[in-house]
Amino acid sequence: MSKEAQTLGEQAYAKAQQYELDYGCCPQCVLATVQETVGVVDDQTIKASHGLSGGGGLLGEGVCGALSGGLLALSAKFGRDRDKLDRGRYINNFKKARELTERFRKEFGGVTCRELQQQFTGRIYDMWDAAEYKAFDDARGRQCAHATGTVTQWVVEILGGVQCK
Repeated sequence: MSKEAQTLGEQAYAKAQQYELDYGCCPQCVLATVQETVGVVDDQTIKASHGLSGGGGLLGEGVCGALSGGLLALSAKFGRDRDKLDRGRYINNFKKARELTERFRKEFGGVTCRELQQQFTGRIYDMWDAAEYKAFDDARGRQCAHATGTVTQWVVEILGGVQCK
């Protein structure tokens, strides 16, 4: 990895972490930071990621929103275009997505929001219940922000730290 990619990755970590602490919605924080750091992500992708927060619809059952945001960022660069649906699987994108997912699992002990809630706080929360959501927000501390920053750093490093616009 180049020194530039490493430096941009570290800067992206700090920015994404702060966005998550300030605004929440981890997939949007990952994508906004990737957009501001190296490009490749458009505003519609950031908007479309909103429902992925909290494992999808705040249910906790799906992939962590930070990881979802990272996967979307990689696909924005390496994924298959609409007009190329008939031209193979674009396996390179799947390889990069697998690399990110496996690294995430190793670092955080799972990939779903519920698995991370359990890892970070020792229990699972109903994020549709206001008191439960508040309890989760209090209990998680900076851990979700750390996951958000970490994914963003890795994505920027995988993208090589260069402007991809």
